[in-house]
Amino acid sequence: MADPIIAVEHVSKHVQDTSGLLTILHDIDFSLEPRESVAIVGASGSGKSTLLSIVAGLDTPSAGTVRLGGMDLFAIDEDERAAVRAARVGFVFQSFQLLGNLTALENVMLPLELQGRADARVAATEMLRRVGLGERLAHYPRVLSGGEQQRVALARAFVVQPAVLLADEPTGSLDFATGERVMSLMFDLNREAGTTLVLVTHDRAIAGRCDRQLRIEAGRLDLPVPVL
Repeated sequence: MADPIIAVEHVSKHVQDTSGLLTILHDIDFSLEPRESVAIVGASGSGKSTLLSIVAGLDTPSAGTVRLGGMDLFAIDEDERAAVRAARVGFVFQSFQLLGNLTALENVMLPLELQGRADARVAATEMLRRVGLGERLAHYPRVLSGGEQQRVALARAFVVQPAVLLADEPTGSLDFATGERVMSLMFDLNREAGTTLVLVTHDRAIAGRCDRQLRIEAGRLDLPVPVL
């Protein structure tokens, strides 16, 4: 049997504060198969975003590890983890994380240029057209609406054809109607690309569109929530 695309193995995270040792995550253990989608749900402060950062290799666990395609992310150094992220992982954040001094096209080209892709401009243009922004290539983030900025972020995430997409509250900065359109686009792109999706959200309707849900409560993984 093939390895899961993501394996989170007994991950815990502790930090020291003025009151002593604070446990943010406690013995989190789950795996995801290729093309699977999972929503990580829970109250604010439950540890959802910390878990996503550890899955990405952006934060380090106090115990346990994460395997991406069988590779132990914490048995390699940060430069190697960065290379793995660039090659295999796409990100979508609540705050878009676009570079304000770059146009929409240049923002989407950037990860391709970092990979040394000679077709960066063509591929980025095609992806922006796919998300409905073919007329916005030369626009800077400051003149784009929130929904348009998030569509640029989606284009940037999917243009590298990632094995895994990590999304942290991607509609948190958008109004309901715009958020619905962005999420429909994200799920369409994810299905077309065959990407494994890990989505942090507090929105039950969005979570219900995933194959399954994992609930974090006070840093602990609760039993999976059935998808009706």
